[in-house]
Amino acid sequence: MAEHPFGTEVTDADIIDALGFLDGWEDRYRYIIDLGRQVPPMPDGDKREELIVRGCQSQVWLDASRDAENRLHFRIDSDAHIVRGLIALVLAAFEGKRSDEVLAYDIDAYFGGLDLLSHLSPTRGNGLRAMVNRIRDIARSTQGEDSVRGRASPGH
Repeated sequence: MAEHPFGTEVTDADIIDALGFLDGWEDRYRYIIDLGRQVPPMPDGDKREELIVRGCQSQVWLDASRDAENRLHFRIDSDAHIVRGLIALVLAAFEGKRSDEVLAYDIDAYFGGLDLLSHLSPTRGNGLRAMVNRIRDIARSTQGEDSVRGRASPGH
């Protein structure tokens, strides 16, 4: 189960609403970084090579598991504050969803509602997409197993 509020107490809609109340991107970046402080750090011993998300400017580790109801749960960490904030945005979208829900989720509409990608550097945007793609890969790899209980493979 998740050790963070994202996807349950803090949803994608909550984040869109909160960012809509903030005036400039400096305040929005500050809010995103504050969200990142709520993402629990991954223990150093769990930051294994196979969990690294390729394509990110900063180091990002992503691990996944499934619960008894076949909902995916993610542990994601980074060595950069802004990236931890982006992780919070991604967790709000995908945490606790089943594989089919992850694959059906319109991430482009979510990012569009946040007006986010145009305010990130190209390398940060690519890293954000790499995280989403890894999560979708995990969902695809477990999609046929929705009746099977167990751990989702992080893939790469």
